[in-house]
Amino acid sequence: MILLKDHNAETLQEALADLRPPERLVRQLHALAMKHSALEIPAELPNFSKRLLAQIRERVSIPALTLVDKVVSPRDGFAKYIFTGADERRFEAVRIPLLHRPGDEKYIVCVSSQVGCALECAFCATGRMGFQRNLATWEIVDQVVQIQQDSEYPVRGVVFMGMGEPMLNYDRVIRAARIFSEPCGLAISAKAITISTVGVVPGIRRLTREGHAYRLIVSLTSANSATRQKLLPIEKQFPLPELMDAVREYQAATRRRVTLAWTLLSGINTSRQDARDLAELTRGMPILLDLIDVNDPTGLFRRPDSAEAHAFWDSLREELGMPVQKRYSGGQDIHGACGMLAAVPSEAGLAPPTILGTGISLGEGLNLADEKQENPKP
Repeated sequence: MILLKDHNAETLQEALADLRPPERLVRQLHALAMKHSALEIPAELPNFSKRLLAQIRERVSIPALTLVDKVVSPRDGFAKYIFTGADERRFEAVRIPLLHRPGDEKYIVCVSSQVGCALECAFCATGRMGFQRNLATWEIVDQVVQIQQDSEYPVRGVVFMGMGEPMLNYDRVIRAARIFSEPCGLAISAKAITISTVGVVPGIRRLTREGHAYRLIVSLTSANSATRQKLLPIEKQFPLPELMDAVREYQAATRRRVTLAWTLLSGINTSRQDARDLAELTRGMPILLDLIDVNDPTGLFRRPDSAEAHAFWDSLREELGMPVQKRYSGGQDIHGACGMLAAVPSEAGLAPPTILGTGISLGEGLNLADEKQENPKP
């Protein structure tokens, strides 16, 4: 069975090539599913053969996620959606409101690419879940389709910053990004689609090689290898020199300023020496540093207070000489902020973290050039 939300108009046309459907019909069917959230191929459409539509109905289905929970923050309007897809495992998406420009109100959707995550970042609730499975392309796509149907204003951007490491579900993530930007579908500009990674070097290099227009954000958080290993265990597999070589290759190929994300952890990565280390690590490469307050309800990690934050900002300005911005991390009150996604209802508490010890080696059994690539399971 062909799952329509696994395809853009071009690949759907190819999948139905033996039926020779008109391109106009394929685009219309794609639009019905993506723009109007149709759940089945119609039996009749003006100007198209009923027999052809019946043949397509036999071959094509339109899958849909099940909405388990939705909650909107009364504080800042962020909305968290909990879905299930092909099984009962839960995953989340967050709708981010950009409503400050009258006449240009819009939303960004933060989507998940996996259920759970294998990378065990110390301050991330998703990492404490462990890896459960990759999401299918249609499961990624339908997060945005359903949220668009539930929204007053259009979705104009997508960020792959929800549950999971996008580079470890590379093929499906890229396919979903292509579907998001399909003109007859959601029509989201490729430049408004952002793929985030905590530092999976083969994925960054493949993104560079394939020349996609999507934006890249690399979660760095520390420019000191020993500190980064404690916070982001992937540092052991792809250490900073190797990671930054890949980032520099990406910057040289795209000629775009690279965005590096830095989660602020009081007393851990906010000193002048941290700013100096970052300046040395990125010397000669244009970057944008994206500062993000940690969100850790377990209390193991704290945000810097105002004095510590301002001192670090001053150090960055003096040492780095590159643009620095503070990202607003909304939805904290509904467990929808950065690092808080764990597929729990907003009123549920989070248990203290456990050491998962999955023993996963990202260099074993991982082929980012393979269409059928999956994470090794814990």
